[in-house]
Amino acid sequence: MLKRILVAFDGSQQSYKAFDFALDMSRLCPGAAPEIIVISVAQPPEPIDIVEMDAVIDSATQHYEELFKGLREKARDRNLEIKTEVVVGHPADQIIRYAKEKHCDMVMLGQKGKSKIENWLLGSVSKRVATYASCTVTIVK
Repeated sequence: MLKRILVAFDGSQQSYKAFDFALDMSRLCPGAAPEIIVISVAQPPEPIDIVEMDAVIDSATQHYEELFKGLREKARDRNLEIKTEVVVGHPADQIIRYAKEKHCDMVMLGQKGKSKIENWLLGSVSKRVATYASCTVTIVK
């Protein structure tokens, strides 16, 4: 069944729900629990300034590493281990790329509530991932 679940995590309430859902889903899998990988995406500033980009990446990595500590603890409470990583780029593109490169069976991510205008102008990360990912995508509300 599921061997590898990728959880896209941005620190929002919805991403915590997606993480919890991944933990619950792993308990339902027969045999060995699937590997759970949590990634967060640091989005570089536009236009890209090398000095500013390094500072943004360092700050985002530090921020997410602090949040990952709580996720690791929650997983340990359920006798599970997780892998975590911070990647750089556009969130949807990086989630899709990572899922494909790591041969993930499922991507879980939260749905952020955007207005209809924001969604039309900017698109939705969850919508893009669901459209272009090569594996199953679960969007948690």
